[in-house]
Amino acid sequence: MKTTKNEYNKMVKSVVAQSKTVRNTTLAFLFGGVICMMGEIICKVLQSNGMSEKNSSVLCSIILVFIGSFLTAIKIYDSVAKHAGAGTIVPITGFANSIVSPAIEFKSEGHIMGIGAKMFVIAGPVLVFGTISSVIYGLIVWFFKLY
Repeated sequence: MKTTKNEYNKMVKSVVAQSKTVRNTTLAFLFGGVICMMGEIICKVLQSNGMSEKNSSVLCSIILVFIGSFLTAIKIYDSVAKHAGAGTIVPITGFANSIVSPAIEFKSEGHIMGIGAKMFVIAGPVLVFGTISSVIYGLIVWFFKLY
């Protein structure tokens, strides 16, 4: 059985799922925007209650990490992520999710070898790369006196 190029392309199109790039990008933008908007609302509420901008930013980060961790622990964050896609990778809540998920998954292996050893499986390389990159950047700025 010999198939032509057009027949082969038709067979491939019938099997391959259609791209949902526009839909996925829109959902990621909306969900990521909502997470960031929630952070801004938290900061503004804290500031309107007399807290300084610096302190409200710190407390807002703590609150967002808690919310991301809590929603991961009760298995809501991953359900939202299925629809929101990259929108849930907003740094603060996505980081909380990347720490809590492996901790929950490897809890049965014990506190040291399970939670302790596996907690940074996802976030660890990001932290290492970020730290090394910032040191290299700092050395370049210092060496060339770019400040």
